[in-house]
Parts: sequence; structure tokens; C-alpha cells
Amino acid sequence: MAWIDITQPLNETIAHWPGDRAFSYTLEASKEETGSVNIGSVSMSLHTGTHIDAPFHFNSDGTQVHELSLKTYIGPARVIEALDAKVLNEDLFRRYSLSGVKRLLVKTKRQANAHLFPKVLPPVTEDGARYLSTLGVCLLGVDVPSVDEPESKTLDGHHALGRAGVAILENARLEHVEPGDYELIALPLLIEGADGSPVRAVLKSAGGGNEHGE
Repeated sequence: MAWIDITQPLNETIAHWPGDRAFSYTLEASKEETGSVNIGSVSMSLHTGTHIDAPFHFNSDGTQVHELSLKTYIGPARVIEALDAKVLNEDLFRRYSLSGVKRLLVKTKRQANAHLFPKVLPPVTEDGARYLSTLGVCLLGVDVPSVDEPESKTLDGHHALGRAGVAILENARLEHVEPGDYELIALPLLIEGADGSPVRAVLKSAGGGNEHGE
């Protein structure tokens, strides 16, 4: 089966966190000008589009992007469908068969719009993060810009996942992905000292049956 791209395309109209630097691509020099090549540059917040958060994003003493283990972002993953979930807590996760799952991607909406920043997001709770940790989950991916509500300053979901040792992948495109088991690749760029990184996230079916909530 072919790889499934779950990455939001980066372009001039992609939504970004209010106050953050918007995405911009500039052709700094054309082939006509250089005589050989086109040369472009990019300006953006590291938390635009599909991206990972390093612990340093919400903890000044936390691990930075270049210190993250690549193993976390490559390997078996399960996609579950929790459409219109209001919160990602232990009670929600217990509705699914998650035994042996290492990377969990939660599909919360039927149709994503990468050009509009959502006003409401389903936050991850302390008990939700702790429960994932007891299962051995090393990465949680969501199809929204954050694991906390947009107005949160305490970032309880980020900190809970950090304490639980669960890595964070945000803004994955999952509306075209069926629930089930996959192989995930979502590698961050090797940016020294960074608090996050855009990723090119892809899935490939691992076969077997789908996993739906009871």
C-alpha cells in the first residue's frame, strides 16, 4: 500500500497561532538573476502546520529538538477516531483497544481546514496522559494545533504529556485516514536548540483490522 501523507501543506494561507510569525516563502534570486539556479527562503514559526513540540517548548529546562530520539517518530502507530471529542482523557482512551500501542494518532474532526485557526480544541488531561504512559505510548498525535485549549497559559496538557514521557505531534491531517494500524514516519528537522520543528508526516498501512471505540 502507498504511503499516506498526513502533512498540512505549507503555503501563504495556512493558519498559524495568533501572534506567531506567518509562513512565507520568498524567491530570493531567480535563475535568470543567478544564471544557474532559483534560490528561495522561508520564514515561519516552528509551530506552523504539522509539527512536533520538544519539551523545551513548554519547559526551559526541557529537551531541545536536536536532543530528541529519532526512534520516537518512526514505527508502528494506531489511528483512532474520536470525532467531536471535547477532551482527551482517560475515560475516552479506555473506550479503545490500545494494548501494545506505541504511537497513537487521534482523529477528532471529519474535515480539517488548514486555513482557519480553530477556536476550540480538545485538551489532553493529566489522567489521559498518565493512562497513555501506563500503556507504553511514546507519542501522541492530534489533528489540531495543540494539546491544550487555545487560550491556555498553563499548558496543562503539554506538561502532563511531558511528565508522562509522551512526545507531541500536532496538526496532523487525518480526515482521509481510516482508523487502524499503520507505520508512521514524522521526523523533525535537526535544528539545534529549537523548541519545535515542522515534519513531513506519512503513514503506511500495517494491515489487520480497524480499531474503533466501543
